[in-house]
Amino acid sequence: MKNIKVLMTLVIVMLIWGINVSAVKYLVNYFDPITITSIRILTASSLVFLILFLVGKVRLPLRKEWLYIMIGALTNVVVHHYFLSEGLTRTTAANGGLILGLGPLLTAILSILILKENMTVARFGGFLLGSIGVGVIILAGSGTLGEVSFGDIEIFIAIFSQAFSFILIKKASNTMDPRLLTGYMFFIGALILFLIALIKEPNGLNGLFKSTPSVWAIFFFSALLATAIGHMVYNSAIKKIGAAQSSIFLNLNTFFSLMGAGIFLGEPILAAHFIGLIFIIAGVVLGSGSLEILLQIIIKNKSKKTYS
Repeated sequence: MKNIKVLMTLVIVMLIWGINVSAVKYLVNYFDPITITSIRILTASSLVFLILFLVGKVRLPLRKEWLYIMIGALTNVVVHHYFLSEGLTRTTAANGGLILGLGPLLTAILSILILKENMTVARFGGFLLGSIGVGVIILAGSGTLGEVSFGDIEIFIAIFSQAFSFILIKKASNTMDPRLLTGYMFFIGALILFLIALIKEPNGLNGLFKSTPSVWAIFFFSALLATAIGHMVYNSAIKKIGAAQSSIFLNLNTFFSLMGAGIFLGEPILAAHFIGLIFIIAGVVLGSGSLEILLQIIIKNKSKKTYS
């Protein structure tokens, strides 16, 4: 039952992250992308540290933990966000979406190779079904795939670095609270991104003084709820159920982001999107182990009835 609660919480996080895609798309219309990303993540780290300070969880990292923090900041924040923003300017939305959809599968493979996690046939089938669902949704929106470009390579670097960071978070959580790890990663990664923004977007800070209260409301939703709380919960789930099982839920992010774009940005929602959702849900049920947990509960209840 404990795992069921974690899985349901991940669904809620994916819903928030899906809406956050529309929020970020809205924000980059008013701010330079790397500049606002660095400030958004820095704001998120501030809330993470505030929450952990109030519950007495803030401490200085051990010497060996600094290595995890630095590599995590580079992979989960700097490399992922930098190459994602750069790659999306050089490739099609279809190519980018499909490559990002490889995230759960890459995480599963890395979990097997590095963490030696067990991967049943049913769970691996779930990852494949989820990837098919993402493909259906992306192709339904674009109609075709573009030619392979350098941007595709940049998107792959972005999603691979994120997948690797999930493995790192799992290993680091053996000695460090994943929520505290999130705060340190965000803070250091945001500072590095901000330095990059000063070079690539020298006028990026000017836009901060020209926005409206509604824009800042969307910014704080994205920074505080989606980025800070969302990543604290997600990284905690990695510790509890593993990197591979947590990552399968990222497929839901694709569908929720399309729903959010349809509701908040007026983008079209097609019947094929719901067909993709069927594959994604099947993939999540198999890949997350939800089916196995449900079967265990059924068998346990039958055994109780037999003995009673």
